[in-house]
Amino acid sequence: MASNQLATVPDVNLVKNLSSPLQEYDALVVVASELDQIAEFVDSSVIKHLQTFSELHNNFNGEVTVTIMENIPGKRLIYSPTGPINRDFDDVRCFSDAASAGVQKALSLGSRSPIIASFGSKKYRQANLVTLLAALEATYVPLQIREDVPERKTKVDKLGFFIGQGSPHDSYYEKLISYARAIECGRAVGRDIGGGDPERMAPPRVAEYVQELFNSSPHIKVQIVKDKKEFEKKFPLFAAVNRAASCVDRHQGRLIFLEYIGEGEIDTTALLVGKGITFDTGGLDIKAGGIMAGMSYDKCGAANVTGFFKVLSELKPKQFKAVGVLAVARNNCGEEGYTADEVITSRAGVRIRIGNTDAEGRMVMADPLCYIKELALNEVNPHLFTMATLTGHVIRAYGTNYTAAVDNGPARANETSQKLQAAGDEIGDPFEISTVRREDFSFIADHGEVADVLQCNNQASSATSRGHQFPAAFLARVSGLDKYGRDSNKPLPYTHLDIAGSAGDLPHNPTGRPIPALCQMFLADRVL
Repeated sequence: MASNQLATVPDVNLVKNLSSPLQEYDALVVVASELDQIAEFVDSSVIKHLQTFSELHNNFNGEVTVTIMENIPGKRLIYSPTGPINRDFDDVRCFSDAASAGVQKALSLGSRSPIIASFGSKKYRQANLVTLLAALEATYVPLQIREDVPERKTKVDKLGFFIGQGSPHDSYYEKLISYARAIECGRAVGRDIGGGDPERMAPPRVAEYVQELFNSSPHIKVQIVKDKKEFEKKFPLFAAVNRAASCVDRHQGRLIFLEYIGEGEIDTTALLVGKGITFDTGGLDIKAGGIMAGMSYDKCGAANVTGFFKVLSELKPKQFKAVGVLAVARNNCGEEGYTADEVITSRAGVRIRIGNTDAEGRMVMADPLCYIKELALNEVNPHLFTMATLTGHVIRAYGTNYTAAVDNGPARANETSQKLQAAGDEIGDPFEISTVRREDFSFIADHGEVADVLQCNNQASSATSRGHQFPAAFLARVSGLDKYGRDSNKPLPYTHLDIAGSAGDLPHNPTGRPIPALCQMFLADRVL
């Protein structure tokens, strides 16, 4: 097994005073909403210098300013303003945008060890965390560059982080830095797997990467299933999608099972299934007309579930348990491919008539969702999730950058989506909330005698009414979760996350979302 160039996140050192000698750094990136914020923390000559620039530059508060100053690390001063932050439509991403622009500018000037000076916000309590996360994201180097072009494997040597706000103890700021680095470790894993090309991250190589990633982590258990007979027996819908690719060893599918159990008495259990389609041709309903490009990112659901477990391995939260299933397959077009009109019985005993082979994501996740449902019946305070780049409809409905959260009845009663949305708003990982309705269950009902459920219609999801909601109904029905709704003796909260809009697309790196929001919802109070 070839060694993987696993992602490394740069060290971040807490800088306590911007006036002290800082020879080990070579640039100062200031992220602030106004100059007055920074006056008490920097030498008066810096303020005068920037004020002079502001008088000469009409868009001083809207663009990055670069200037030379003798008493600044590396003589490089980069002022990166957030712009307005109090309009009705502003949110904390003003800070991530500013930090990203400032750090990228510093790197373009040759900086290897910049200080990021963050001055926070009374309105956005996690502005400092969001600033640091954006700075760390700017230092990421894609996996295939790290492996193929070793002289470019890192962008920075280290970061300094100064917080010019309030008076929490340094110990809190150190925890904040550790928390941010852990989230970035997870996002980097999500980008590595999600962004790897179809051969570099073919299913067996995803499994190799995950195995090596957690080899030295005793807190994460990894089990990999690759036997086609086991797929057919226990995960028949996954087996159907895997059929065409299984003729080629290097494309043979994998089911990867992850488990984390924290110290102490468990009070919460998260169970997640991630869609890991390493390349989606559409199958026999082939993607024609040039829409196949970019389908290597169809594995970002599984990639980001893996990333969440990487965060768990870093932070080791107590009294928390997580179970993950990565459904990793390639949706090939070939003589062994599954076809429209086939009737296949799911793990839960539901008979499905295939309507379109390009609706493979819900197929590979449904049986693993049934599996974690079976586990959840015996877990403490379970929360079930599916995470997938599932539909074009969600992008039509909400645009890029937003994850859609769709709750079943018990999750709606728990306000799971609302909690995720609040957590996401706090950390710059925004959500929109959708609702599964009776029409969605009616839509998936098969009207013949042979099958119970119709897998999909033959229009693009973006041209289908409720095109990202009815797949959530499919997943609930086909996994048997519909039997554990609010009217059951054992209601199980389940939330489907459609990340087709938020996961990112080529040629840009994947985003690693919604890892930050999941961390903020489940982990922040345990580790900060």
